[in-house]
Amino acid sequence: MENSFQENLRVERARKRVKSIKGFYRHLVVYMCINAFILVMHYINMDPGQSFWEWHTFSTAIPWGIGLLLHGVSVFGRNVFFGSDWEERKINEILEQNKKRKSENRWE
Repeated sequence: MENSFQENLRVERARKRVKSIKGFYRHLVVYMCINAFILVMHYINMDPGQSFWEWHTFSTAIPWGIGLLLHGVSVFGRNVFFGSDWEERKINEILEQNKKRKSENRWE
């Protein structure tokens, strides 16, 4: 009974995690589509001699991008790129590579 309860709890947590990841990617796609549309429309409707690189051109993308970044941090955590055990995995990977090199050099 206890194992079944814990298994159900793990499955429920996994479902919530997948749902939050899916929500982030959906947010990312909407962000990209809407901002691409805004930037293209701004470019098409520019007056002659008007600069594209003005604040109002990106006044939607920048604050929304900051919000998207915070959403990503809330979903993936602060260690988005390296992960919590990245250093340990990298050390093990390098040690394995060194072992392979040593074993290859013995046969030469």
